[in-house]
Amino acid sequence: QVQFVESGGGLVQPGGSLRLSCAASGFAFSMSIMAWFRQAPGKERELVAAIFSTGRSTNYADSVKGRFTISRDNAKNTVYLHLDSLKPEDTAVYYCNAVFYGSWRQVYDDWGQGTQVTVSS
Repeated sequence: QVQFVESGGGLVQPGGSLRLSCAASGFAFSMSIMAWFRQAPGKERELVAAIFSTGRSTNYADSVKGRFTISRDNAKNTVYLHLDSLKPEDTAVYYCNAVFYGSWRQVYDDWGQGTQVTVSS
């Protein structure tokens, strides 16, 4: 079955950095557009960044553009998110999933456990 295992979150001070990883299985990872989402307390889950199958094209939410970098390793079925210049408003649980081109909605209803990112001094 489809599975996502996110890791790499933690507590970091404003201005700090983190690298998140998501190991995926159960579907054609190398042919899928992959994305990172996040959900802050009391808010809906939102798309943060997406990367096309070859890794050559990426999209970012305006709130993270220039600070976050998405990448992937198709040989490892893993997608990464490098977070720089972190702000308190980046605090959320981060998830990955495959997404549909255009709508950017998640392909699979199964989500991983996510990884908590907390930005605080």
